[in-house]
Amino acid sequence: MDRIGLVCRYIREHPYCTQRELSKKLGFSLGTVNTLLKECCQKRLLAQGKSIAGTYELTSSGDSYLEPFQVDGALMIAAGFGSRFVPLTFETPKGLLEVFGEPMIERQIKQLHEVGITDITIVVGYLKEKFEYLIDQYGVELIYNPEYSCKNTLATLYRARESLRGRNMYVLSSDNWLRDNMFHTWECGAWYSAVYKEGNTSEWKLAFNKKKRITSIAIGGVDCWVMYGPAYFSREFTEKFLPLLEKAYASPGTEQFYWEHVLMDHISTLEMQINCQGDAQVYEFENLEELRQFDPKYQTNSDSKAMELVASVFRVPEWQIKNIRCLKSGMTNQSFLFQLEEKNYICRIPGAGTEVLVSRPQEASVYETIEPLGITEPVVYMDKVAGYKIAEYYEGARNARAGSREDMEKCMKVLRQLHESGISVSHEFDIGERIAFYEHLCLATPNGILFQDYKKVRKWMDELLEWLKQQNRPKTLAHIDSNVDNFLILPDGSVKLIDWEYAGMSDPLIDLGMCSIYSYYKETEADQLMELYFGRPATREERLAVYAYMALGGFLWALWAVYKSSLGEEFGDYTLVMYRYAKRYYEKIKKM
Repeated sequence: MDRIGLVCRYIREHPYCTQRELSKKLGFSLGTVNTLLKECCQKRLLAQGKSIAGTYELTSSGDSYLEPFQVDGALMIAAGFGSRFVPLTFETPKGLLEVFGEPMIERQIKQLHEVGITDITIVVGYLKEKFEYLIDQYGVELIYNPEYSCKNTLATLYRARESLRGRNMYVLSSDNWLRDNMFHTWECGAWYSAVYKEGNTSEWKLAFNKKKRITSIAIGGVDCWVMYGPAYFSREFTEKFLPLLEKAYASPGTEQFYWEHVLMDHISTLEMQINCQGDAQVYEFENLEELRQFDPKYQTNSDSKAMELVASVFRVPEWQIKNIRCLKSGMTNQSFLFQLEEKNYICRIPGAGTEVLVSRPQEASVYETIEPLGITEPVVYMDKVAGYKIAEYYEGARNARAGSREDMEKCMKVLRQLHESGISVSHEFDIGERIAFYEHLCLATPNGILFQDYKKVRKWMDELLEWLKQQNRPKTLAHIDSNVDNFLILPDGSVKLIDWEYAGMSDPLIDLGMCSIYSYYKETEADQLMELYFGRPATREERLAVYAYMALGGFLWALWAVYKSSLGEEFGDYTLVMYRYAKRYYEKIKKM
């Protein structure tokens, strides 16, 4: 940190200041300030104030001295999901949440503008379109990080590294709230903002020397200064930092690293100062409860449809909805857990495109029909149009394990109970009709269907559909989405089957095929699943039918994933895995 530069900057920003004011603002002793002032005067960077005795003003040489320290711009990280702020962040990125009527990201942009910094780049990912208006309103640039959902801020900074190269830049989090403007037109060395935490903390602890250079970083500590808020990268710092960032990004096992991990591992060679802040200056809200305490608006009106719904259903003010946490950001829906009067519930929020893919009236009729069986979760509220659902939460429950014979035996027993119950609904799940429907949706998207051999494989699926039709197999109420995540093992060992969005009258063996592909089973594992279901080895005809549903199910869900990707949702290699099931099990059936 250039101390002479700091003195020049402060006097540039506050002409005719006194030694005591400098000492208080910069955190230097009066003796140190006096020595620095003398040195500045000797170098003709400062001159005695002409109008007020005992003060100083910057000379033209002082202005020139500050030029290399001028801040070029700011890089703001805004790519993450913000899971601790659900359900608000299901609808709005965390950085766009308002504090006292102003989005947190906008407050920082305005503070940057106040000191003449208008070159601002924002790295976006989750709900990226929500940030687009900032381009017109503030002239910012957006960079998209396609890895936002599977990697941490190390990857985010890597994606935006060219915005940092050779420049003096602030590195900010979009979801920080800064009480006073702590940005400057000039910065005299790299720093990281810090606050003092009393007691135990899981924040990143900073150790530093008398000159405030950070000497070590550790995760967690007691009664210590911790990383909190903005950082500043000088061009000299960035020149050393970027090669280390690039090396870390290319190394296996760093996917969940923060960029600060690189700083921590190389702090002995990367010179960075601590920038100590007061108690009420920097806020990094950890959850909705903290935000409620800070901004009373969130106690009564969070501007979240899901929160409004819960408050309305239970006839309570929003502040009584507590212990909120993200339970699932799933492939079809999103859901969160909450507590009311010591009882826990789950609220399901329909995902993008589900209004096209799922019939909510049919789902509601299934829940009403199966209620006497006692095999699913108690539903408190069901929106038969929009698809919102609130259900009681099973304390201590866990998902079934696909690799556990004991778990899968219990799950198959529940499926047999369903299939043999004799209950029925008025609608069917016709896998051929669904394939044609999803195919139509995919063809209507800009990219269409991406598989090179799709026409050939589509004909194969038609062959399987025709073969199944000829078998004239019985129909019962089937779950369709019978994956292990939808089987809950309760503490007493009993099993519940949840999420009946796709359920309808169909061949009961479709549930075995779907369970197999969802579990990524191989042939031997699928055969074992059939044996658990039947209580005996499956017949050749039964095996063929299950294999056919594995192929058709893989084809169906591959189309489903292609359509969902057109809506901006990605599921890694799921599309490829499902499409391989379609091809592999068609070929297996042909051989049999």
